[in-house]
Amino acid sequence: MNKVEIKVIKQEKVDNRVNNTGRPVNKKSSRQIRLAKQALYNMLNTQFVCGQKFKINNGDTNVYAYTAGDNNGGDGYISNGLTHVCNINYVGRTKVLGYTFVLNKRVNIEINLKEVTFVK
Repeated sequence: MNKVEIKVIKQEKVDNRVNNTGRPVNKKSSRQIRLAKQALYNMLNTQFVCGQKFKINNGDTNVYAYTAGDNNGGDGYISNGLTHVCNINYVGRTKVLGYTFVLNKRVNIEINLKEVTFVK
């Protein structure tokens, strides 16, 4: 008898069916809206902590940047490129708390990251 070699070739799906979950995603559902908000807040926080320049008001010409301190707990400062503007106590998900001194009086500063415009 003659020996016959058989080569087995695996057939693969070419229409990418493995990536289809079978159900369409309802983008208007409360879960998807919550996940989109969380992703936005995470992106804003990451941009702020990484030191990307931003404007606080749309009509404002000053551009600020955050610089982290030695401690990872949010002890940093905000500068406008030339001078030190304020110290930062707390960096949260959407809120940044800090302080500065005006005429030898401490003034508390609160920055809402949802209202900040990041520049390139």
